[in-house]
Amino acid sequence: MSEKPLKIIAMIPARYAASRFPGKLMQDLHGKTVIRRTYEAAVNTQLFEQVYVVTDSNIIFSEIRSFGGNVLMSKKEHECGSDRIAEAVEDMEVDIVVNVQGDEPMIDAESLRKVLEVFRGKDAEKIDLASLKTPLHQQKDIDNPNNVKVITNKDGFALYFSRSPIPYARERNSGVTYYKHIGIYAFRKAALMDFYKLPMLELEATEKIECIRYLEYGHNIKMVETTVLGVGIDTPEDLEEARKMF
Repeated sequence: MSEKPLKIIAMIPARYAASRFPGKLMQDLHGKTVIRRTYEAAVNTQLFEQVYVVTDSNIIFSEIRSFGGNVLMSKKEHECGSDRIAEAVEDMEVDIVVNVQGDEPMIDAESLRKVLEVFRGKDAEKIDLASLKTPLHQQKDIDNPNNVKVITNKDGFALYFSRSPIPYARERNSGVTYYKHIGIYAFRKAALMDFYKLPMLELEATEKIECIRYLEYGHNIKMVETTVLGVGIDTPEDLEEARKMF
């Protein structure tokens, strides 16, 4: 008997009031807003049965509605994108939910495809969520606390995430490769709902890295390596860079 196909959707959490660049999702990117570019890029990957924006902003809600996109309004305040998505999908019949960052309009379809393939691979039944990592080569990038680092076991499952360089190199020329975590997640719905209902513990609160909560409660995170880096729009300078790349 053939396996039932997975129902996979994309959710784009979208806040208007970003701390470093308020209103960035409504900025113009060659004739369309950043959030519209991201939405259309997610649709164009053809990897999802549905793509939704989920927001707390009437401005963003109206923008997505204006071109016929799927948009949901959050019912309550949320501390992070995962919580916002979990509320939105609670009553949906879905298997896999992909969190697409609203400020990354240049989505790499091939990296997303690799992440989704693990749910059809040999370790599929063990995987609660999957995410991306990319090698870091410059010491300044390894030391930068804004770059979350990840270490994995031999099968590619995350052992820990940290803002510190991990592993610690006791010998200078250890030859170890450091990996940066890229915050695109593909969740099994059950794992996402667990995250929503379980309280934050000490390690997550200390590092301010939400995926640590999954590890603290015993969930398995499969990491997939990529060398393709998206362009996140966190500052006006990032927006100018994205405009040049477009």
